[in-house]
Amino acid sequence: MATMQYVRIHADSSGETHFEDVDVASTLLDYAPPAPPLHLSAVMPATGWALITFPADWDGDWHPAPRRHFSLSLVGELAVETSDGEQRRFGPGSVVLVEDVSGKGHHTCVVGDGEVVTAAVYLPD
Repeated sequence: MATMQYVRIHADSSGETHFEDVDVASTLLDYAPPAPPLHLSAVMPATGWALITFPADWDGDWHPAPRRHFSLSLVGELAVETSDGEQRRFGPGSVVLVEDVSGKGHHTCVVGDGEVVTAAVYLPD
């Protein structure tokens, strides 16, 4: 069994937001025979998805997430700060579970001169 990882942004009971590194177990499976086996996590339900483009100068100020979703970084880099003061950067290949739909939220801005493209995978409430 192998482990993959994503980052979770969540609010605690007092409304403060935090990052958490989450390990996801995966199993080596014949996912698409005759191709070689791949590591696959458990399937998670989703309700839809959308592509999001952030302009080069976008600055989101403090805001809660509009809904629970996975944010999959495709192009460019975002800087995110949680209300506890921790800051992280997310570039292509980053996977973030955004769950701070209440509380103080997080601050997001584009890093660098180019636009950022992410895929948002919406999750059940």
